Amino acid sequence: MSADEPLRMSVDGEEFEISRSDDSPGTYDVAWLTGPDPRYGFGFRSHPPGHVGRAVLEEAIRDFLAQVDPGTGHIE
Repeated sequence: MSADEPLRMSVDGEEFEISRSDDSPGTYDVAWLTGPDPRYGFGFRSHPPGHVGRAVLEEAIRDFLAQVDPGTGHIE
């Protein structure tokens, strides 16, 4: 995955698009495509900076979803 090739993932029935910057190794932006606001999501950095695998991405997404208020669709 490069900055011009976002990755689409399905996690727990939700769709996400993950992109990373070629200029900032280990920096990821995750958009929640099936959420109430398709521009809503989160970002994170790996430590040490570098490429992370699918399992790490899924864990980060599940951590995000666990924080979302089901009534608002946002982290409160």
